[in-house]
Amino acid sequence: MISARGIRFGYGDTPVLRGVDLTAADGKVLGLLGPNGSGKTTLLRTLYGSLRPSAGTVHLDGVDVATLSTRELARRIAVVVQEHGGDLPLTVADMVLLGRTPHRGTFGGSTAQDLEVSADSLRRVGALGLANRGFSGLSGGEKQRVLVARALAQSSGHLLLDEPTNHLDIRYQHEVLDLVRGLGTTVVVVLHDLNLAAAYCDEVVLLREGAVHAAGTPGEVLVPENLEPVYEVDVRRLDTGDDIHLAFRPRRTRRPGGDRWTSRNA
Repeated sequence: MISARGIRFGYGDTPVLRGVDLTAADGKVLGLLGPNGSGKTTLLRTLYGSLRPSAGTVHLDGVDVATLSTRELARRIAVVVQEHGGDLPLTVADMVLLGRTPHRGTFGGSTAQDLEVSADSLRRVGALGLANRGFSGLSGGEKQRVLVARALAQSSGHLLLDEPTNHLDIRYQHEVLDLVRGLGTTVVVVLHDLNLAAAYCDEVVLLREGAVHAAGTPGEVLVPENLEPVYEVDVRRLDTGDDIHLAFRPRRTRRPGGDRWTSRNA
């Protein structure tokens, strides 16, 4: 479990996070949502210790993250960020083996266990057949699978991802998130696409200007009255069975007596 209480952070005199609370439950997927500049990535970075908040605490399974060494954090939390060194001359197998680094000594080479864990991680993401290929030559979806495999190889139990669907086509967006959801790992993921969040997150936190605007299940949070003031668009929601579908338009208003939407500036 990951819990954050009263998290504040700023760059110079500019506040970015304003007293954020959240809890990522064991084995569940928590989505961080909000428009650009709302503090999503900054919050994620405080959760894995890359940034130290000016106030508040982050606890990992009851342990204050601030008390853990970099190596110990890497053993407990795996992170997939958008910058992934795609031009490095590494094979897929070598890329995934990097995930074993926190478990090796300073000058230790790869052990039989490292190789076994890495191969199993690739197998879990359906990418074992890519092991001998160069990482830089993979498609976007293949790279994301390999990066998730590298994170799994850390054997951390907690997985944090920053926009894992960025630049992916629709098929790979769903494949990557379906994979992440099926891992049974505690996951915190930054997402822009609210329909993907509705489909794959167990709970979501909606940020607005560095503060929590709403938190709960997607069904509770992803409603027009929450989304419209945050994103400054008109929102329609359609529920079909267990699925939520959201449609967005520029700010509009209904004409009296009709169903047409017209711009408020018209």
